Amino acid sequence: MLFAVGATDRWARDGITANSLMPGAIVTNLQRHVGGTVRQPPERRKNTEQGAATSVLLAASSLVEGVSGRYFADCQGQPVVSEATSDLLGVAPYALDPSNADRLWDLSSRLVA
Repeated sequence: MLFAVGATDRWARDGITANSLMPGAIVTNLQRHVGGTVRQPPERRKNTEQGAATSVLLAASSLVEGVSGRYFADCQGQPVVSEATSDLLGVAPYALDPSNADRLWDLSSRLVA
């Protein structure tokens, strides 16, 4: 999310948009290789098409044209929440803070240099 906030601040004038997203708990055979169990309840699990839907929306839909620096899940922009919710939706205020994004971008530029 902080990358999207920083990219929006740096490139919006050039018409470049950046958002972040959560595809959800996509049920594939990959889980067998990482151990553990899927922590999402069955009604929140997604097949591959459902898991790709938010990515496709952000990449190709005119519905989000010009929208930038936002967090999406289940094909919806997510609200700012101050506490974690049981459905794991929403975005914390610190993840939208431009000063946090600047610190991340500054750190990454020093690591690459």
